[in-house]
Amino acid sequence: MRVCLAQIASGTDTDHNLTLIQRATQQASAAGADLVVFPEYAMYEKKMVDASFATAAQPVTGPFVAALATTAARLGITLVAGIVETNPQDPRPYNTIVVLGPDGMLQARYRKMHLFDSYGFGESEWISAATDLTPVVCFVTARSGERLRIGLMTCYDLRFPELGRELADSGAELVLVCSSWVPGAEKAEQWRILAQARAIENSYFIGAVSQCPPISIGRSLLADPAGRVLAELGLTPDHVTIDIDADDVRQARARNPALEHRRHTIHPRA
Repeated sequence: MRVCLAQIASGTDTDHNLTLIQRATQQASAAGADLVVFPEYAMYEKKMVDASFATAAQPVTGPFVAALATTAARLGITLVAGIVETNPQDPRPYNTIVVLGPDGMLQARYRKMHLFDSYGFGESEWISAATDLTPVVCFVTARSGERLRIGLMTCYDLRFPELGRELADSGAELVLVCSSWVPGAEKAEQWRILAQARAIENSYFIGAVSQCPPISIGRSLLADPAGRVLAELGLTPDHVTIDIDADDVRQARARNPALEHRRHTIHPRA
């Protein structure tokens, strides 16, 4: 499976952001990618979450996702990106990741579970948390016919190993962490270490894609099931394409069957 991590610098102009996504998807397709991954809030982003996110929000049936679907279908590629999704039950929208298949169909939707009420931020003041806590895993099909199971996280979710473990138990072989990781002291180091830790403890690939400075930290990366960083971007808009093999996950788990050795499990939800 050929995967492209597409690091962009989204702003408040959704049309411009769409152009950035379309341009990067074209480049990913030209490089032979089967899957292209964009950051959290790829549709609409600013330094602080506020009431404008609700104004910018659209349903997954809206024009922004429709344009993404058209791009994915035209290029025959699976496209993963963060949107701001309207919430009919609450003025606060959802922070949502959509997966659009190479046929343009919506394959999966993940609403962020853990909102970033930390380091002086209050995401939950303006954004609704997911009410369904079921981990989201879906298949991606390569041009070769190879299939890979991907799991979805959003940014702050990376700090919660329980979700990472549930994604492993649900069959994920590659977990995508679509992010706009807030800058700060030690934050870039934490980003890298946490991504590697989730990969190591679950023996799967991690593809962590972040927005660029000054809003975020950049430094998107792909780690293998042993935690080795196979590719890493810098601070500017960029993309990297790399081949991964689901057999590496199976081999890593055969060498170190830690998932089978555990004696503690996550308690079932009430």
